[in-house]
Amino acid sequence: MIDAETQLVGVLGYPVRHSLSPAMHNAAFRHLRLNWVYLAFEVPPERLTDALRGMRALGIRGLNLTIPHKEAAVAMVDALTLAAQTIGAVNTLFWDEGRLIGDNTDAEGFLRAARAAGCEPAGMHALVLGAGGAARAVAYALKKSNCHITLANRTLQRAHALAQTLGIEQVVPLQREALLPRMASIQLVVNCTPLGMAPNAETMPDVPLDALPPEAWVCDLVYRPLQTRLLQTAQQLGLRTIDGLGMLVYQGALAFERWTGIPAPVEVMRQALE
Repeated sequence: MIDAETQLVGVLGYPVRHSLSPAMHNAAFRHLRLNWVYLAFEVPPERLTDALRGMRALGIRGLNLTIPHKEAAVAMVDALTLAAQTIGAVNTLFWDEGRLIGDNTDAEGFLRAARAAGCEPAGMHALVLGAGGAARAVAYALKKSNCHITLANRTLQRAHALAQTLGIEQVVPLQREALLPRMASIQLVVNCTPLGMAPNAETMPDVPLDALPPEAWVCDLVYRPLQTRLLQTAQQLGLRTIDGLGMLVYQGALAFERWTGIPAPVEVMRQALE
């Protein structure tokens, strides 16, 4: 029951009505009998500052941030965790002794999801598609795992800026012709772009998956639809795949623990999503 003691958390995004995070977190709160509720707030970029002022004024206990707010919010908090500072993107906000802290649980969430699927990224040669907030987190996680990273993005200036921040060696255009000579050495492809996300589910990054070695992994962070066109194509080629649900679960579990101080019921959260 929602009452005067109910604690509020949620997600800010634009668009955000496709988000499965409310179902996941509210299932966890019910399971643990916590008087908390998680809502989705559709906030256009020009209203993000106002939204975070509202968080401070209303005493909202925590927030997730998704596209397009992860990088903009870096300058709007009182302090950053080391991960958020290095990545340059924030996906979780929580309070610490009255200060609003910006954290990034995407990086650790990605690694946990990959390992849960049977993929150990350590030491791999990885191709990261995109240079936005999600790509920054994934590249950070892979760099910590001693991976050799090739970064592909349609806007090279943005990709070079990320590469300089994280010490990534190779940057190429996100185009089939530019990627083709490199694919034989790639062991893991991670799509961090919104290509393939509903309602544009027919789209996919321009990547020559047919040139990958047969033991390669293909991961898509898009989770709606769960089986994106990219993953369907990879499966048809006999490649191993990782959908976006695992990262959503694990980054959400880490955020849940930042807010509540209680271990997250990961399986309950996964079942709610499934």
